[in-house]
Amino acid sequence: MSLPLVPLPASVTPAKGVTFTLTDTVAVTGDPDAAGVLHRLVLTRTGVHLTAAAGTAEPDSTAEPDSTAEPDSTAELDGAAIDLSVDSDGPPESYRLSVDHRRISIRGADSAGLFYGVQTLGQLITRSSDGWVIPGVDIDDAPRFGYRGVMLDVARHFHDVATVTAYLERAASLKFNVLHLHLSDDQGWRLALTRRPELTARAAASAVGGGAGGFFTADDYRAIIARAAANHMTVVPEFDMPGHTHAVGLPYPEVAAPPALDGWDAAGGPAPVAGEAYTGMGVGFSSLRIGAPETDAFVDDVLTELAELTPGPYLHFGGDEAHGTPAEDFAAFVARTSRVIADLGKTPIAWHEAGAAADLAPGTIGQYWGLVSPTDGADERARAFVARGGRVILSPADAVYLDMKPTADAPLGLTWANGPTSLERAYSWEPGEVVSGISEDDILGVEAPLWTETVRDLDDIDALAFPRIAAAAEAAWSAATGSADNRTWESFRERVGALGPLWTTLGIRFPASPEVAWTV
Repeated sequence: MSLPLVPLPASVTPAKGVTFTLTDTVAVTGDPDAAGVLHRLVLTRTGVHLTAAAGTAEPDSTAEPDSTAEPDSTAELDGAAIDLSVDSDGPPESYRLSVDHRRISIRGADSAGLFYGVQTLGQLITRSSDGWVIPGVDIDDAPRFGYRGVMLDVARHFHDVATVTAYLERAASLKFNVLHLHLSDDQGWRLALTRRPELTARAAASAVGGGAGGFFTADDYRAIIARAAANHMTVVPEFDMPGHTHAVGLPYPEVAAPPALDGWDAAGGPAPVAGEAYTGMGVGFSSLRIGAPETDAFVDDVLTELAELTPGPYLHFGGDEAHGTPAEDFAAFVARTSRVIADLGKTPIAWHEAGAAADLAPGTIGQYWGLVSPTDGADERARAFVARGGRVILSPADAVYLDMKPTADAPLGLTWANGPTSLERAYSWEPGEVVSGISEDDILGVEAPLWTETVRDLDDIDALAFPRIAAAAEAAWSAATGSADNRTWESFRERVGALGPLWTTLGIRFPASPEVAWTV
């Protein structure tokens, strides 16, 4: 049986017949931040209070009360220890983990690598007749891609700070290091800006299906960024433009073009009306007024303030499904917007359609959301980013769009990306084979988006994301499919099934996929 490790590490060497027993006399030494993460993870998983050795800081007192019980510092030590350290040896985010019967050592090349080593250790904890144990093993691990993202759409349905932070912590436990927030769409604008206060005053109170809407204050947004940083995640914010902008027209009608309703598909719900909140699910009808001075001023204002609020290197400006924008206007808009972002000192990211613009700012990143087998020139658009000195993020919709139904009868999700996306299909694709003509070095990474047309709360997020988010994690972190003995679907379904008890104790309400034999 494979060890329950997802994503699959680069090198795993089991030590047969060796186990480490977790008790409250085990001392934790070394890096205080990693020690705090380990204390909370072990306590949540097992109820065991590890001992803080002399000189090791207590767990983070800002964490949730139900996960921060103090380690037992009065227990008599028996010599068993877990040592956590950063040794700056190895590629970024890498780590080495060694378990024998009396000692566990985790060495991270940096603080992120050490954090990931702790997450791997948490996956190894199992219950036996001897109590809570960890099997003997030597692991040497490093990520394949430097960008490993999840996206949460807070525009179709708004999700508050607590929900967003819970989701990013779930993702970080699987070694994702980017949280992409889709902060605006036709249904609402979700971040308060001092330069444009009417956006949230008049364009944030609606959602798909007539939901209540909502928005983040600047302090809310900073809180998300801080929690992401504590979990070694970078926040990538997105204001989607020039399409997906119907909500902008509520407070600023001079900036928004009338809805383009030629060929409107009634399946998307009632047709949008200029000046009225939109609560349907249709796309492609909205556009900003390209070239208008008021539009340029609006774009400059919102991106300038977004850059000021965001410490990370990236700003995402959308650029997808702008069917209501003439092609020449679209090209002019995305070229200008990419330059605005670059001039603000950030790296622009856009969905792959923006690759059609000849004058994109050099180095702009393209996010490919076409199919695993590209259609309609989507791969050509992706290659255009590379030709201009950029790279590509892979988000093939029929593999890693977590909002797709996992089965035909699932109560949540959509099916437009070639029908339901099973766990096997989510796993059985190879990032290096999606867009021909680009090299491994041209791929910045992998991102798994979760659009929220049907998603209203954290339970809904869990129901759609898990266990398929684990497949996306392995695509982003682990070696190419077929390059290692256990980098296979059969191995993955066994490994992910063994994570069921851990996910349950972490409070993740995952559906018991029939594709997996779950450990109980």
